[in-house]
Amino acid sequence: MKTLADRHIKRLFCLVLTLTVGFTLLSAVLLAAGGERTARYLPVAFAGMGLLVLTVMYRYFQKQHQTMARAIEQLHVFLAGNTTARIECDDEGELNRLFHEVNSLAAILNAHAENKGRAKQSMKETLSDISHQLKTPLAALNIYNGILQQQPADPDTVREFTTLSEQELDRIQTLVHNLLTITKLDAGTLVLDKSEHNLSDLMTEVGRRFAVQAQQQDILLSCSGEDDISLSCDAHWLSEAIGNLVKNALDHTKAGDTVTVTWRTFASIVQITVRDSGSGIHPEDLPHIFKRFYRSRFSKDTQGVGLGLPLAKAIIEAHGGTIEADSALGCGTVFTINLLIPTTL
Repeated sequence: MKTLADRHIKRLFCLVLTLTVGFTLLSAVLLAAGGERTARYLPVAFAGMGLLVLTVMYRYFQKQHQTMARAIEQLHVFLAGNTTARIECDDEGELNRLFHEVNSLAAILNAHAENKGRAKQSMKETLSDISHQLKTPLAALNIYNGILQQQPADPDTVREFTTLSEQELDRIQTLVHNLLTITKLDAGTLVLDKSEHNLSDLMTEVGRRFAVQAQQQDILLSCSGEDDISLSCDAHWLSEAIGNLVKNALDHTKAGDTVTVTWRTFASIVQITVRDSGSGIHPEDLPHIFKRFYRSRFSKDTQGVGLGLPLAKAIIEAHGGTIEADSALGCGTVFTINLLIPTTL
């Protein structure tokens, strides 16, 4: 019986049983002796047994009351702000099981509070980063607008600062787009529309998107891989992720460098690599490149907002894949994407 698992209840039960058996035996002896003594001693024995039972019961409930009082005191301490307060529950029995569950609930509440605190701090840092990222293009737009107002009749000036303004607006648009996408991925509200696609066609289209930029920068961009790979994916978002990697490679290479996109399949994995022969990533930065808004103190890039790589990682992981980076200073960088091909066993 679970009730008798509590040693205090078991002791109480044994004491009452012992007293009952003792009184029964004593009554039998007195009845066997007969005479007037039986009539006198039997009520006395009954009263003595009753007194002993009441004493045992009183001490038991007094101890239970003290245990409950200590538990309530610990609850008040916890509610007052001491999140380390716990109820002592080292013994067996139903009451100690209840105390253990209360302690577990307190631990869960602490975990939720810590998660909420981290989320609040993360939101604060994100808002600060967004404010910082928007401040630069908005300040530039304000300056360009002032110049255009001062020299509205000079077509060369208008053309120059209109182009600069367009670039800053593109930065803002890219920032907002990436932020909205990452937020949807975090919230689980971005539903991937997966279907079978030829990976070669998808990668070729990514290459076309950046062909002009590569040509303008005098960078050799090549895309090559197996022609017959079929992959279940959301073509739009997977292209977005790989496009961010290609753009990152182009932004960190110079004239005469190369950017290579390759894909292959082995076992049950589709592997896509984006390799460049650019400046490489400093070893201090490599563990942090997928963090949002991370800016290296070694980077000369003043235009990026630090969202391209985190967005690519989030999209790849939403497809059930992984992404890794390997780099050496002066030797370039390789991003490796591994996507699982579902198999029927």
